[in-house]
Amino acid sequence: MNIAALLSGGVDSSVVVHLLKEAGYTPTLFYIKIGMDDDELLHCTSEEDIEMASLVARKYGCKLEVVDLHADYWQNVVSYTIDKIKLGLTPNPDVMCNKLIKFGVFEERVGKDFDKTATGHYATTVEQDGKIYLGTANDPVKDQTDFLAQINYLQVSKLMFPIGHLMKTEVRTIADSANLPSAKRQDSQGICFLGKVNYNDFIRRYLGEKEGPIVELETGKILGKHKGYWFHTVGQRKGLGLSGGPWYVIKKDVPANIIYASKGFEVDTQYGNEFTMRDFHFITENVWHNSQTEIDIRFKIRHTPEFSKGKIMKTPEGYHLISTQKLQGIAPGQFGVIYDANSKICIGSGEII
Repeated sequence: MNIAALLSGGVDSSVVVHLLKEAGYTPTLFYIKIGMDDDELLHCTSEEDIEMASLVARKYGCKLEVVDLHADYWQNVVSYTIDKIKLGLTPNPDVMCNKLIKFGVFEERVGKDFDKTATGHYATTVEQDGKIYLGTANDPVKDQTDFLAQINYLQVSKLMFPIGHLMKTEVRTIADSANLPSAKRQDSQGICFLGKVNYNDFIRRYLGEKEGPIVELETGKILGKHKGYWFHTVGQRKGLGLSGGPWYVIKKDVPANIIYASKGFEVDTQYGNEFTMRDFHFITENVWHNSQTEIDIRFKIRHTPEFSKGKIMKTPEGYHLISTQKLQGIAPGQFGVIYDANSKICIGSGEII
């Protein structure tokens, strides 16, 4: 089998190469470059990553190619991010990077020539009734299916996740035993480029600053000032610069550039227990067949190890979800990621409205 392996220079993707070689494969390795070398602020150094990837390639006798997709990344993922932020929404660039770049543009230009593409994501694939589904990883803390919830069936059916059945501690142990150069390397804080750049600096570059009031939701009292609604997201606690907290962002008035805040978890306005998702994307198939009845599911609205319980049903506006527990900080623009009732299969995702 002809395998392309995406190599980041980190320990996870390095162990992928080790496991593939142990299984008798010699994959062709690819490092996807999406940073901008000619911009000091947005420059994300790739030299160390490529050096690590090169050492792994040399150790296992694999060919390594650097694929420069930074133009595609900025035209697609960054434009999506800025457009959503302008609307006052909370985008997820990591989700779109996987969909459009790692398994989109890369597949169209390079991956199409290979039988499979292997990655260091913590996820699995599950085959049922002749179809392939995106399955959750064995390590709930590291599970990354929520970042993969917008990929399509062709993408998931071609992907390999060699470490998806392992705990992170096991991956580190393998890396140590194999003397991988990346064995001691710390995990990246971001899956894609934006995770390595100060997010507010990035937003400031494109949208600037615009002073506006922070208003207490219950009283209308002005608590302080902010530098632009685009720097804040619903549910946010840190970064408001207010004393006597904790204060949380409850909602935003985008046309008026007002941030509404409320104090403490005990405030009901912190919470909601239902939301609607538009443009719902099924990874493999519509498993509900447009049913109008409520269906038991598990879901996430942010990257956490825990799954929340709820019911979902089809409405004219999209798919409406009712949670069995109150949820703090339901942020429009984020993805609601839906799983089966056993938390084993990622069904798909939709944008929270």
